Amino acid sequence: MNFNQFPKIRTPLPDRYITIQEDEYLANRTSGDLANKIARKLEGWMHAKVADTAAGGYEAILEVGAGSLNHVTWWKKYSSYDVVEPFQKLLETSGNLTLIRKVYSQLIEIPREVSYDRIISITVLEHMLDLPMEIALSGIHLRENGLFCAGVPSEGCLLWYLAWKYGTGIAFKRRTGLDYSVIIRHEHVNTVHEIVECVQYFYRDVSIKRFPLPAENLSLYTFLRASNVEHERCERFIKSRLIG
Repeated sequence: MNFNQFPKIRTPLPDRYITIQEDEYLANRTSGDLANKIARKLEGWMHAKVADTAAGGYEAILEVGAGSLNHVTWWKKYSSYDVVEPFQKLLETSGNLTLIRKVYSQLIEIPREVSYDRIISITVLEHMLDLPMEIALSGIHLRENGLFCAGVPSEGCLLWYLAWKYGTGIAFKRRTGLDYSVIIRHEHVNTVHEIVECVQYFYRDVSIKRFPLPAENLSLYTFLRASNVEHERCERFIKSRLIG
């Protein structure tokens, strides 16, 4: 895979968008109008797919981009649950913070010796400017026989485009008077194809499922289940990034 396009540069937001960005983000993840609530309901498919991978025992879990901690309650049992989340306000709005062992703001903060049975993320990878670096950093913390599980929007596919343009986009326009495509271009820097290719580069075994239909262009969301991490490849990539 060609990583020359990473790290990417996020499209700047106009001032009108910056003034409402935080409130809109909080509403999108925690409350919001009917469109936001429907979107979160549909996202439940990703939460369920990730939780369904539970091995049945007590596992050490790391969630990357934990947001308002709305996923932790999907797990019936675990030995520890750590999270990476840079947006502190989202954590503060959650009643689930007491369920979390450790909070990091970036993956690179996690001590090298800390490892996990399962590393998960939901609607996060599409936002990462240096996607391969973040995937590699996750990989070095995954134990042998561990799993990396991620749910992402099918960004770049037809049904996903129609859904946000004529669903969330119309609601956003009605609420703010602004064009939602500006937000999408700013937030979603990676397509689902780029995400899949990146995960496949760092993991030997990757399975893919889509919702609501298996065809790419008829899917809203994509679920990736990856195992057999290429630890040496992760280490080499991280070293090249830090030296370069």
